[in-house]
Amino acid sequence: RGKPVYVFRRAADTIATLADVEDQLRDPGSDKSIQPEYTKNETRSIKPEIAVLLGLCTHLGCAPGYRPEVGAEDIGDSWLGGFLCACHGSKFDLAGRVLKGVPAPINLEIPPHKYLSDDVILIGEDQEA
Repeated sequence: RGKPVYVFRRAADTIATLADVEDQLRDPGSDKSIQPEYTKNETRSIKPEIAVLLGLCTHLGCAPGYRPEVGAEDIGDSWLGGFLCACHGSKFDLAGRVLKGVPAPINLEIPPHKYLSDDVILIGEDQEA
């Protein structure tokens, strides 16, 4: 059985808010994270508007839920959207970066992937240089 992968589009205003949470992140530069070198940037993606993330929490491998709504009542007013692992409370932003003070030790993993066209992504093979 394959691993779950989240692929979603981020609006320009969402991309702009990624910098707003950097002081809340455990590894803002993704230095300890598992990801291809070509995604080691602020958005952790090839194209800033498209995110490709492995849907497994880096704590115990649970499946975090996609929670894009800003200020979600059950998460808090400061929530700018992201992923919540309901099992143990780990939180990740919309670039898959883990917030401080939660059990998950590193950011969500980014699988190897490449664009075959503007509309098609192949997951499991690296982007060619």
